[in-house]
Amino acid sequence: MDAPKIIGISGGSGSGKTTIVRKISESIEDFVFIPQDNYYRSAEYITNSNITEFNFDHPNAFDKDLIMQHLADLKDGKAIQMPQYDFVHHRRMEETIEVKPKKVIIFEGIMVFYEKMIRDLMDLKIYVDTPDDIRFIRRLQRDVNERGRTQDSVIKQYMDVVRPGHFEFIEPTKSYADIIIPEGGMNMNALQVLAAFIKETVERD
Repeated sequence: MDAPKIIGISGGSGSGKTTIVRKISESIEDFVFIPQDNYYRSAEYITNSNITEFNFDHPNAFDKDLIMQHLADLKDGKAIQMPQYDFVHHRRMEETIEVKPKKVIIFEGIMVFYEKMIRDLMDLKIYVDTPDDIRFIRRLQRDVNERGRTQDSVIKQYMDVVRPGHFEFIEPTKSYADIIIPEGGMNMNALQVLAAFIKETVERD
């Protein structure tokens, strides 16, 4: 097998990155999905009341060495043990998932373009650009419904760390993208063009 191609998908929290991944998955079959969220560092001391004491929207929140190692291993045709993250208790779980390399590796997360060494492993970089108000509403719904958060704690975290972190660490990485998709997963025309482009690229190689 030729070296897998790594597609990086970035954008702010709630921008529609997962929708992009889903659309790509409809056009190619031989791929694996690596969420950057699985590589958060453990922060067991965090609760709803002190959620801002650990900044999940800072580059240091991620285990960048493990990310680098795992992406490089997949690119070299080696299987990895991908970590799993418990967002209710804010810790890395003991269980891992074995991931074997496929023709395409999709690496998705808010800061996948931040580190140059990781960025340089990517063959295609996609940034999902969605208005702040839409992103916030999506994040609020997700954190309350899926992660056991209260509305007040989500709003406080957003104002104290998420919004500042977005403009300091995430938004600037848009300049590294090969493709920028406005309106995120709602831009069906862009999604169809992107899916066709990726399918053609993969089949050609």
